Amino acid sequence: MDDEYEKLIRRMNPPRVVIDNDACEHATVIQVDSVYKHGILLEVVQVLTDLNLIITKAYISSDGGWFMVVFKVIDLDGNKIRDEGIINYIQRTLETDACFLPSFRGSVGVMPSKEHTSIELTGTDRPGLLSEVCAVLTDLRCTVVNAEIWTHNARAAAVLHVTDESTGCAIEDPKQLSIIKELLCNVLKGNNDLKTAKITLSPPGVTHRERRLHQMMFADRDYERAGLVRADDKRSSPHVTILDCLEKDYTVITVRSKDRPKLLFDTVCTLTDMQYVVFHGTVNRERMEAYQEYYIRHVDGLPISSEAEGQRVMQCLEAAIERRASEGLKLELCTEDRIGLLSDITRIFRENSLCIKRAKISTKGGKVKDTFYVTDVTGSSVDPQTVDSICQQIGQPILRVKRNLSPSLKPPQETTTGFLFGNFFKTRTFQNFGLVRSYS
Repeated sequence: MDDEYEKLIRRMNPPRVVIDNDACEHATVIQVDSVYKHGILLEVVQVLTDLNLIITKAYISSDGGWFMVVFKVIDLDGNKIRDEGIINYIQRTLETDACFLPSFRGSVGVMPSKEHTSIELTGTDRPGLLSEVCAVLTDLRCTVVNAEIWTHNARAAAVLHVTDESTGCAIEDPKQLSIIKELLCNVLKGNNDLKTAKITLSPPGVTHRERRLHQMMFADRDYERAGLVRADDKRSSPHVTILDCLEKDYTVITVRSKDRPKLLFDTVCTLTDMQYVVFHGTVNRERMEAYQEYYIRHVDGLPISSEAEGQRVMQCLEAAIERRASEGLKLELCTEDRIGLLSDITRIFRENSLCIKRAKISTKGGKVKDTFYVTDVTGSSVDPQTVDSICQQIGQPILRVKRNLSPSLKPPQETTTGFLFGNFFKTRTFQNFGLVRSYS
């Protein structure tokens, strides 16, 4: 009955979107007002980040059953959004209920559809893993249409969309799907670690691919530290603090990290899937550093109530930021598609002792555009001679070196007060987080 009432309220108060290019000198202002629904903030952020828009500032409020968010956004070139097609798409998408439908959260597995077969897998990361996966798929006459691969804390997760090489369509034969699962599972279990690979059948779903990768790595507990962090990594690692807001019974989370595209999506995605509600929040981007502050409660209405819970939230937010952090050398592959291309490219990387830390595979209209972030086997920068050798093997116009990415951000200073409401709320922090809060 409550469900039907909520639907009625939403129908009577559809989302309202205002896009203004005159209110701010350097950015487009987008304001969204709607009846509150769990996950609505993530869905709105998802629409903007999928258009490769950069959110430079944001103000969030969702108290009293109503949701309001104001964004300042620019495009990748740092300009306002002038394209009427993009503006109309944002307005149309955010003002329809379709944007706010709940996302399916399924298990890891092989998922058939008419266009392609979606393969989701997690396992222990190791040099040459993607090459081995691609080799198996090529041997089984599967073509990787697009894919995204993340690695973090010695764990790996991937979502691959594949088609049958002979038909160009999804693979629907149960026997063939079973063989794919079995062989890929053998690849992922190759080092016989305690954390086994996961490849199981799952029902069709509509979960956003990057959100799915977050969910998969979270379920695989990649946020648990695999070992000591290298000294040079500490300089660019995210800094998360958790405090109590005593007057209003919120938990206050502040995040400071090196800025990059989709940072807001990653943190909001994690809080949403951990079942926390952002009641108030602010986001600010200054130079190369990003600041985020959230006033949250769990969906049951309670703030974070123990040091263990706070520590887990802190670790999960840090992991969410680190998963997408660009590491190593960025290589871009642009060429005509052909059977076995991805298998050949990843094999060359493996033979030259390169580790793929993150990858995005895309095929459209017979053209391939792939992006790889690579390091050597120790996680250090790739030797220039190795890069030259690889470019010669693959072809200089086909494989391009974009940039070498290395940490350069100074560690943020400790802070004990929020910057959204200043000193309006008194706060105190958890003892385990280095300050004064203790629990009886």
